[in-house]
Amino acid sequence: MSSRSRWSLSTPLYILFLCATAVNALHFYLDANEKRCFIEELPTDTVVEGHYRALEWNEQRQEYAINEELGILVEVTEMETNHAVVSTRGPPDGRFTFTSHEAGDHSICVATNYSSSWFGPTAHIRLYLDVVVGSVKPNADHDRSHISEIASKIRDLNIKLEDVRREQQYQREREADFRNLSEATNSRAVWYSIVQIVVLLGTCIWQLRHLKRFFEDRKMR
Repeated sequence: MSSRSRWSLSTPLYILFLCATAVNALHFYLDANEKRCFIEELPTDTVVEGHYRALEWNEQRQEYAINEELGILVEVTEMETNHAVVSTRGPPDGRFTFTSHEAGDHSICVATNYSSSWFGPTAHIRLYLDVVVGSVKPNADHDRSHISEIASKIRDLNIKLEDVRREQQYQREREADFRNLSEATNSRAVWYSIVQIVVLLGTCIWQLRHLKRFFEDRKMR
């Protein structure tokens, strides 16, 4: 006879979606011919890791101790589809890991490799079980789209940067043209002032000579 008990290891499901990690630890007693099952509600693509440690009662030592001949059977099944996710046999101290492919209840069952026909009902097991429900696996498509969005923004920034550089080059060229025009205008203004001074001096000299001749002609008369 195998007994089944329903026990939820997790707190509300929304904690998993918030990328928290739920750690559920317990220990229970198991007979040689007994199978114990627990129910864990999981979202899609959630990593679950379990660690178990089985101690067998030793009559001579009067204590629970590791027995290397003891094997632990672990079975994980999606209850809605009855799909076997994990079916493995390990040592008395071992681990198991799986990823939920569908959202819903998952049955985690543990049993020993002992049979009542071999050891009888006298084999008693104390089994420690830790179940760690991890965060939802990263969505690769979302990550790729996010990276593509970042790359697109970087390209837009590069384009804007090139536009700024071209505008700066255009402004430098305009500044150079304006400077050349200003220098040319200043040069022409200087030459125009020199020409005006020369004309003024020439006019003054011509007037002085004209006045000198005028007075000389008046004296001679």
